[in-house]
Amino acid sequence: MKRLLLALPLLLLAFPAWRAWQGPLLPGYVLDYQPLQQRVVASGLVSSQSRIQIGSEITATVERRLVREGDAVRAGDLLIELRSDEPRARVREAEAALRQLRELERPQAAAALREAQSQHTQAQRERARREALQTRNLLPLEALEQARRSETSAREAERRAQLNLAALAPGASQEQQLEQRLAAAQATLARTRILAPVDGTVQSRDVEPGDLVQPGRLLLELTRADSREIRVALDEKHLAPLAIGQPAYVIADAYPQQALPARVSFIAPAIDSARGTVDVHLEVEDPAPFLRQGMTVSVDIRTAARERALVIPHDALYARQGAQARVRVLAQDGRVEERAVRLGLAGSTLSEVLEGLAAGDPVLAGAAEVGQRARLQPQPLPGVRQESSDAR
Repeated sequence: MKRLLLALPLLLLAFPAWRAWQGPLLPGYVLDYQPLQQRVVASGLVSSQSRIQIGSEITATVERRLVREGDAVRAGDLLIELRSDEPRARVREAEAALRQLRELERPQAAAALREAQSQHTQAQRERARREALQTRNLLPLEALEQARRSETSAREAERRAQLNLAALAPGASQEQQLEQRLAAAQATLARTRILAPVDGTVQSRDVEPGDLVQPGRLLLELTRADSREIRVALDEKHLAPLAIGQPAYVIADAYPQQALPARVSFIAPAIDSARGTVDVHLEVEDPAPFLRQGMTVSVDIRTAARERALVIPHDALYARQGAQARVRVLAQDGRVEERAVRLGLAGSTLSEVLEGLAAGDPVLAGAAEVGQRARLQPQPLPGVRQESSDAR
């Protein structure tokens, strides 16, 4: 007992020295396997994949505007009506010309042909009669020649009448010309009624009754009712893990409780050099009537996942260059040593370790000199969720 009492002060004096020999207590992690999901999180805007610009095909004055911003329209609905006095007059003129052909000119041509045929027949009989008389020397040769010339003239007149009637016949050239003229006039008249080409919503209008509009001027802009697209400008550093068809979730800032499933539908082939971003489109899978054009949303793109991955927190990595990095590991003798590791999936908190470490290895998160002694103060590994944030 006396020996124990005498040794206790010595132990109390030796313990701090032993601790000092072991080195400082540094924060770190004991590596382990856990599920890992890589994500790209960013802000975006609701944008219709099909924004339809409505204009006029003719020069005319606006007579009526029947819609305004926010109105829902169906395909075929009348949006704008232009003044149609002159086009209507041209349609009536073309209809009158076609009616005149069918009801007046064609019957007259048929009657003229019958008259020409009758005169030709009469001239033939007269020529035959004079030939009979001339063979008996009862008629001068000059009178016979005159009858033959009359027959020739009558035959030519009949031919012209036949050609004229053929040109005026149903489906012939003159009727086709007049029908095309009428169709062109009707098409011009139809252009005075500007209709909605698809179901959608009026986004903007730039026309009022009385305005003179011309081809090329924007009058209205529609967005398709069946288009549910989100546009996001992602930092180009996130381009590598992105792929068409990747699942995502969309949450509108105005409706934070409603997460909408979506998929990556488009990745721009070029980078915006001024902003260093790549344009990415996401198509919302379910109808979302509350989404509005230009609405701000948060998007969460699931770029990759591992059911079981050896993970390391980012604050334990040094000199990281792409998939390569270095770490400080506490060796079995209590000294700090440096190792090179190769990384896989990466987020803002955890990365996957492919080579260089194993489960159970103690890695340091604080500053430590290689070769010094240290003790590990274990910290809990961050949770499963891994996010790569993009504020652009």
